[in-house]
Parts: sequence; C-alpha cells; structure tokens
Amino acid sequence: MIRVENVAKRYDDTTVLRDICFSAARGEWLGIIGPNGSGKSTLLHLLSGVEAATSGTIEVMGKDVASYSRKELSRILAVLQQDALPPIGYTVREVMEMGRFPFQNWLGQDSRDAEPLLSAITQRLNLDGIVHRTLDELSGGQRQRAALGKVMAQEPEVLLLDEPTTYLDIHYQIQFMDYVRSWQRECGLTVIAVLHDLNLAAQYCDRLLLLHEGKLLADGAPDEIIRKERIRQVFGVDPIVISHPLNRAPQILLQPEDGQQEKTFGGGRDDVTSIH
Repeated sequence: MIRVENVAKRYDDTTVLRDICFSAARGEWLGIIGPNGSGKSTLLHLLSGVEAATSGTIEVMGKDVASYSRKELSRILAVLQQDALPPIGYTVREVMEMGRFPFQNWLGQDSRDAEPLLSAITQRLNLDGIVHRTLDELSGGQRQRAALGKVMAQEPEVLLLDEPTTYLDIHYQIQFMDYVRSWQRECGLTVIAVLHDLNLAAQYCDRLLLLHEGKLLADGAPDEIIRKERIRQVFGVDPIVISHPLNRAPQILLQPEDGQQEKTFGGGRDDVTSIH
C-alpha cells in the first residue's frame, strides 16, 4: 500500500529526516512515535504529498506520491490533523459534504448520490444531534468528530492522522480512537498515525515506528518498541512499563525523580505486573 525507501528531508542546511525506510500494508495501523523534534510530522507531510522529499522515494499503491494530482491523491488518501477544523461558521453537515470534493466535477456535482453515505456516517459518529450546528458552537471533541466525518465521507484507502487526540480529554480520546479502529477493521483502511500518547499508541497500533533525531530507531510490534531501556534512551525518563491487565498491551507509568518513587497507593505495587 505504502512504501518508503531511503527518504531524507532537509531544510537549507538542516537535515530533519535521513534514510527512512518502511512499508505499510493494506489494513494495517502504523503508529509513528518519538520525542518532539524527531521528524514525525515532517514524515507525515511527505507521505501526504504536501511536501517533497529531498531524496528517496515514497510510493502509494505502487506509484510515486509526487506523480498524483491533488484530486487523484485525495481519492486515495485523507489527512486529519490535531485541530483539523477551526471554529468557523460552517455546519457539521456542510463540513462533511466538503469530504466529497475529490469526487465532484467542476460544477460541484458529485459522481454519485452521496446522501446515503453521509447519513450513515452521521449515525455512526452520533452526529445527529449536532449536524445542523455550526463549528463555533461545538466543543473541541465534537469538532474533531465532525472532522472525522469529513474524512470518512472522502472514502479514502489510507488515513493519515497527525496527533488527532492532543486537545481531547480522555473520554473523547478513547471515543475517537475506537471510531477509527472500527472503520479500519470494517473497510480494510490503512492508518498511519503520529501519536503523542505512547499508551494509546500501544493499545491501538499494529506496529510502531520510533523516530529519534530524524532517524528510524526501531520498527516493530508495540511490545517490541515500548521497553524501559528504549524509552529511557529516547525520551530521557525512567518509566515503569507494565502489561495492560485486559489486552496485554505495554503501558507506561511515569515516576517522579524527587525520591518519591517507592510511595504506594491503594493495593501498592503488587497490583501491577511488570513486563520489562
């Protein structure tokens, strides 16, 4: 579905990415993690075709990403950012209709009747009660749900997410990620997501790419990547890594550096099982 080979990106004399190689299969959820400044969002910009790589190749469905027109690429690939919709005066329904742009002719006519699709998305994302409200009337979580409705209306085969849960509380974070996972599994969607929250990344992603100082440091399953020594090396913290009691995904507990690490609460440290 996507192949990245020896990709580098430079801005003037600054190299942001170097020698990046990986592939993403159809239906796979690939997470991109790493500290601030490691090149995560830059890599997503290259995958989306918004920016061109300085060297190397990026192929989407066997074709160089740069060879697509914007409209052609939009029929295959959609992008959702961390604050995708500013609080402006469009209604939720109007925003969702914007997702049909890649399939419209120069008169704005859709290639097919999109009403059944938009209605199904409205119900699926529980947007019925706000579909006629404007974005400036919505909370951040509701706006992000509307933004997801827009990219779902685009019917892409690849979805790129750039830290989509950054401004959401924990309820909306889980809700958003569950919606994406349901869509991914039902339609065979390929998802590539830059994620700030390592615990969310470990729970939802099939594979993780760990970037550090512009290089691909590691590529593997979450339990291969989320390890104490590696997190300490890359992020400069001393975490406790445990296994989630239900799905066994690795989860990180942070501890202070002020000598209070041994303090316990409730049942104490015997209530968690360390995996690393």
